[in-house]
Amino acid sequence: MPQPAIIHNLTRPIKQPAQVGYCDSFLCRLRGLMFRTRLDHDEGLILVEKSDSRVNTSIHMFFVPFDLAVFWINSEMIVVDKIIAKSWRPAYFPKADAKYTLEIHPDRFGDYEVGDKVEFKNV
Repeated sequence: MPQPAIIHNLTRPIKQPAQVGYCDSFLCRLRGLMFRTRLDHDEGLILVEKSDSRVNTSIHMFFVPFDLAVFWINSEMIVVDKIIAKSWRPAYFPKADAKYTLEIHPDRFGDYEVGDKVEFKNV
């Protein structure tokens, strides 16, 4: 299990910020949320790349049987894009370069907006 991280929204504070697994290894990013049967409201992952990129932070939804709220965050800790990723879709790319990909329950889609500044705790 990846170490837990708390994703605070500094622009618009939320009562319960996302608490997710911090995936900075290749194997953790490779597995992601595939093959899970469900995702609890307070679960998710932050996938960490070495540098900002549109290609390296793209995701697929193969073997993910539920939708996800996906937020792309750049190295300046600004949300640069967000979508609801549908299960079993081939690929999603951010509109701008990002270093982090936050994948959480779709009910949390309103927690972070494009342009929001975020902060990671416990990492």
